[in-house]
Amino acid sequence: MLVAAAVCPAPPLLVPEVAAGAAAELGDARTACSDALAVLAASRPDLLVVVGAADQDHGGPYPQGARGSFRGHGVELDVQLGDGDEGPRLLPTSLAVGAWLLRGARWGAAPVEGLGVAELETEQCLRAGRDLAARDARVALLVMGDGSACRTLKAPGYLDERAAGFDAAAARALGSADTAALAALDVDLARRLKAAGRAPWQVLAGAAEGAGLDGRLLYEDAPYGVGYFVAAWS
Repeated sequence: MLVAAAVCPAPPLLVPEVAAGAAAELGDARTACSDALAVLAASRPDLLVVVGAADQDHGGPYPQGARGSFRGHGVELDVQLGDGDEGPRLLPTSLAVGAWLLRGARWGAAPVEGLGVAELETEQCLRAGRDLAARDARVALLVMGDGSACRTLKAPGYLDERAAGFDAAAARALGSADTAALAALDVDLARRLKAAGRAPWQVLAGAAEGAGLDGRLLYEDAPYGVGYFVAAWS
């Protein structure tokens, strides 16, 4: 059963070594992520699963001990999901950022695994979430994902007038633990707006069905034309 969840953005720029001179720009987001992780630890989970967007080649489960790297971003920095033997695949970027957050929090409250979520349809996401929630008596999720990437002219996806409305709806749902609203996010619109968090958020929606969790939105901004949100459910 799901007992808690933290929702965090997944840009590599969240890692100060990657952001370099721009590291301070996401300082408030990092602080909010730390606060959300504290909620996870306080829930005393038996298992923590880091859920994040992935391409088709990197979708699926990752065992405890799986490693990730930021070397592709010009930084000699490696991370790991908890303790354990290294798995056969490197973590996708979203899970690597999650592993970095956990390392900074000195996570030791429960074993850690990962799930890379490819571009699944809504019902597939909900089913994956239900399966995660059934893994143990007390399951927590760290959900890594960004909103639209079309909030400004300089955004990765250029400006799309629909982006602000999409992000506002996502922020309301994440801040109120509204599983129905997350499940109702439009898959096609999310793709057009390059909202990588849509599938991980819908996995969360499936996992939280019937759990009766309350939500708090800890951070909301779009500093690079991309919607970033931090929320805590407990």
